[in-house]
Amino acid sequence: MASQEIETLASALARLPGLGPRSARRAVLWLVKRRETALRQIVSALLEVQDKLVECGTCGNVDTQDPCGVCADPRRDQRSLCVVEDVADLWALDRAKLFTGRYHVLGGKLSALDGVRPEDLNIASLLARVEGGGIDEVVLAMNATLEGQTTAHYIAERLEAFPVRITQLAHGLPVGGELDYLDEGTLAQALRARRPVG
Repeated sequence: MASQEIETLASALARLPGLGPRSARRAVLWLVKRRETALRQIVSALLEVQDKLVECGTCGNVDTQDPCGVCADPRRDQRSLCVVEDVADLWALDRAKLFTGRYHVLGGKLSALDGVRPEDLNIASLLARVEGGGIDEVVLAMNATLEGQTTAHYIAERLEAFPVRITQLAHGLPVGGELDYLDEGTLAQALRARRPVG
């Protein structure tokens, strides 16, 4: 039986996404075995970032400065704006280094079942950014879920009043995917989005 402090640490880690109670206990054991190196580094990094984390007032990203590093980067294309559901989506897209514009984080997606309405998301600030001018294209990078597509459709309707090109990420077959492993929704989207060969 572990001490109360170790159980408290395991319980705290178990609340992290992707970690259940057993994974959290394994992580605690790993940290205990490496307490002089890894544990001290993790504790130090957590304490250092704890009071510095802020939400970017422009895009909604999480960083240690406001505006965030993405918004403050002068090399970014200010005419392109990519709208994402969450900060994790922004980080994933930016890590790929394929989009060179700026971002806007909605903070979720519309969901009647969960009671998430348009006014619960950062849609008003998105419209204000577009209304401010200087944006030629808005890329709707919502997840390929019913709620994500509903959110994209709602935003596209709201943006119709502005002189911007509205685009959406393509959906369909993943590179290297095999047809027999794909769900019906992915296959249906791939068939609807088919294009000529050559």
